[in-house]
Amino acid sequence: MIIEPRAGDAEDDASSTKKRSLLAIAGSLLGEINLPKLALAWIILAGLPGLLLGLAPLVVTAWLTSVSGKITALASIGSLLLLVLVAALGWYGVRPLFRAAERSFWSLNSLVVQPGYALCREGLRHLAERFLSLEASEDKRAGLRAATAFGAGLGACAAAVGLAALAWPSTRWSGEFADLAQPLRLVVPAFANTVVLMASYFAIASLAWGVADASMDQPRDFATFDDAPTSAARWRVAHLSDIHVVGERYGFRIESGRAGPRGNERLARVLDRLGQIHAQDPLDLVLITGDMTDAGRSAEWAEFLDALARHPALAERTLILPGNHDVNIVDRANPARMELPTSPGKRLRQMRTLSAMAAVQGERVRVLDQSRTRLGGTLSEALEPHRGTIAGFADAGTFRLSARLVNIWADVFPMMLPPADEDGLGVVLLNSNAETHFSFTNALGLVSEEDMQAMLAILRQFPKARWIIALHHHPVEYPRRAKAFSERIGTALINGSRFVRQLKPLGHRLVAMHGHRHIDWIGRCGPLKIVSAPSPVMEATDDQPTSFYIHTLAAAPDGGLALLGPRRIDIAPEPAATFTS
Repeated sequence: MIIEPRAGDAEDDASSTKKRSLLAIAGSLLGEINLPKLALAWIILAGLPGLLLGLAPLVVTAWLTSVSGKITALASIGSLLLLVLVAALGWYGVRPLFRAAERSFWSLNSLVVQPGYALCREGLRHLAERFLSLEASEDKRAGLRAATAFGAGLGACAAAVGLAALAWPSTRWSGEFADLAQPLRLVVPAFANTVVLMASYFAIASLAWGVADASMDQPRDFATFDDAPTSAARWRVAHLSDIHVVGERYGFRIESGRAGPRGNERLARVLDRLGQIHAQDPLDLVLITGDMTDAGRSAEWAEFLDALARHPALAERTLILPGNHDVNIVDRANPARMELPTSPGKRLRQMRTLSAMAAVQGERVRVLDQSRTRLGGTLSEALEPHRGTIAGFADAGTFRLSARLVNIWADVFPMMLPPADEDGLGVVLLNSNAETHFSFTNALGLVSEEDMQAMLAILRQFPKARWIIALHHHPVEYPRRAKAFSERIGTALINGSRFVRQLKPLGHRLVAMHGHRHIDWIGRCGPLKIVSAPSPVMEATDDQPTSFYIHTLAAAPDGGLALLGPRRIDIAPEPAATFTS
């Protein structure tokens, strides 16, 4: 054949960061982006919340002025009680509005403010490492990371203060009810107020993050693995991640294009090898930390579930959690595609993921109760009342049905596999995907504050248990030299430093396991051990080997969790591809 379709072509490289630079992808993105949709998305995600935030001081001051006048004029207790009643009704009436504004504020914080600081920090680190000797000590590298974090916080703080100073002359901080007669004249001061409020917060937060990152335990390579008595309890965990199942026999992955393997044969060989190992020496867990699929499509989930079903002994020990490719890819063929927050597309990808998780582990993992402080029923039990709505939504894909499923996705995380014994090993499954609606920004990571506090509440209820904290995104950037700046930006947890700090008091009983970067790294941040899984199907073409690891965890004599030396499993390359017509 003149063009061999099974070997792929240039179209398979459209979104590949291995075959194309980020600048080239961004250029094609700008040429294809839908400007009206982008404008509408900006209004929904930033414009409207910003306007509400800027209007808040104007409305509040006008309300307080009016109320203070009425209080002065009141002469009877009955009138005072009436005023209290009206105020209470007003509070409960506007409370949903304030909650929406609060969510929007933190969404802007996580997707705009903190990444700006991270961009400064990683940019400084990338430049500084160019002048750092390859023989530099671990302490010197840690010192450099701390210094660049503080420098980035200081620089971002200065930039935010400058922006606030520019917007200040247009601000207005008090209002009157007479302004409602001409509401358009409030638009400019409202947005100026928003800029000043956000910039002020950015200045304070950036400096705080810089100091926090500089003073925290810096990530370090794992110097020596732990030891444990032969009598200690042990758990063998096969850690897979980023298997990126495609829906076509000869399909290529988004990120690799033709620089990666074709189809799903490599995954089949990985599971075959894992099945052989399990038959000889049983595993306790098979943990897949996200990106089971390449773009969250139905055909990809079908291929993944079919592959796992061929190994029932592994399937009954498997736990999965969502990765950015499972829920955040809008269009696998076009990085410029975006969807509106009102689009049912993302909700459909979330429901596909939940359905697959229920099929794999629904009877074994537990979700939290309504208080989010104690374990509730199983995942299957939590989803049972919504089965009809989820199925109907998958069939129709309408906004009306999508709106009824808003809280289901958030409420099931974190999931827990409780320890069998009070001093046994449990697993926490987190959703670390930030809310994005744009394929180009799909990789952002965030563990919500609500999920973090819920996780800590459960961990404290098992004071003797050991835990695997499983998530998709890496909590911190690795202490190793990056080949390209694109490796450092927009992939780690946005709130990674807070995540690590929250786990520090319990760190000796925890091991955090993640994927996302497709490479192996084992290290620590203070007492918290961190394990990154390589992708057994990415970063290599069909004629190159890949690998994964089996980790052995053990009960340490001091009540902690020991991480013993891992076993590396190599998957040999396939024979040279031959095509016959």
